[in-house]
Amino acid sequence: MFGDAPGTYNLLRSRGNFAQNPCEAAADAAAGMCRNRPAPGIVKLLGLCFKVQSTAGAQDRHEQGLDLVGNATFRHENTALLSVSSVEAPTIVSSTDFDRLLASTLRRLKFPPRLLERVAGITHRRWWAPGTSFDDAAIEAGAKALAESGINAADIGLLINTSVTRRNLEPSVAVKIHHGLNLPSSAMNFDLANACLGFVNGMTLAANMIDSGQIKYALIVNGEDAQATQEATLARLQRPETTREDFNREFATLTLGSGAAAAVLGPADQHPGAHRIVGGVMRAGTEHHELCVGGIDGMATDTKGLLDGGLQLVVDAWQEAQPEWDWTSMERYVTHQVSKAYTQAIIDAIDLDPDKVPITFPHWGNVGPASLPMTLAAEAETLEAGDRVLCMGVGSGLNTAMVEIVW
Repeated sequence: MFGDAPGTYNLLRSRGNFAQNPCEAAADAAAGMCRNRPAPGIVKLLGLCFKVQSTAGAQDRHEQGLDLVGNATFRHENTALLSVSSVEAPTIVSSTDFDRLLASTLRRLKFPPRLLERVAGITHRRWWAPGTSFDDAAIEAGAKALAESGINAADIGLLINTSVTRRNLEPSVAVKIHHGLNLPSSAMNFDLANACLGFVNGMTLAANMIDSGQIKYALIVNGEDAQATQEATLARLQRPETTREDFNREFATLTLGSGAAAAVLGPADQHPGAHRIVGGVMRAGTEHHELCVGGIDGMATDTKGLLDGGLQLVVDAWQEAQPEWDWTSMERYVTHQVSKAYTQAIIDAIDLDPDKVPITFPHWGNVGPASLPMTLAAEAETLEAGDRVLCMGVGSGLNTAMVEIVW
């Protein structure tokens, strides 16, 4: 989600982020979250203020949406991240390759050269080798995470697949991954789909089940394959009848990438050297549910509305969370990897130190739900015990989640 298109520049210029001409866009964003407060229960809703003075007054407030605004706040009591791993797809596909295929369309519509690189900041993305499927990659990532955690597959009580990519409606993608990893029949397994926020949601659900004692260890996996969707989109955009509106609407599909990630979660009290998952917040902005709609053949986005609505959602969640969480001085802010425009807008809007915001989208593209854990895995070797890390996920629809981890 959160694709960019040339039309996004109008919005960005109003924030002072980019020059007037797409060819003069500002430089890439610089490259390079966890306090434990026990609280009863797992999840509590904050900010749902039903200040009812009269039946009529309550009805008026409800119709205006004034009594339904706030974050969902959750704290985990005994869950740790034992490992997080990623698998890069091996085939590099450059934005120059896409520009070459779309040269005729770009000239006819009078778009500047190197459009993907200039607007989104993406120089290339990756595709899987022939014969490798996204769920094969998820199995590989899961096996890697298990090996790094030291947890035996037989001890896993829950497998959650969070992939957006799928080849059929049923059975679940999780069943093949469960079988491929030789997990026990006692390990629950299912798909959890929430666009690019799925992996973060999966971690939260698994942590709740670990805290409750229902399971001991959980494995969260994701595999994405952008190739078929991008090939179909490129074919459509090469048609002579393609308009600027068509191009802008489908531009976000060209920013996607392929990859896989996995994480193992377990009880913190039995793994003192692991990374404590403290908790965080979630917030919904579902009035924006039609701004990004994706399918196997492509993804249609209102890029200006998506960036504007998503940015406001993240800012609102951030500002409401600060009195309780104090996330202003984390060691890392691991964001959903979308584009140069989105990342810079977030940095500016909530005043983050860009040196603490790692970026991987220039060489991976937007790998959907896998982009955040892949970036976290890439940063893991540079983190030290006690470092506070904030994972900041966003998904089409719109939903956002911020989860704090003590390294």
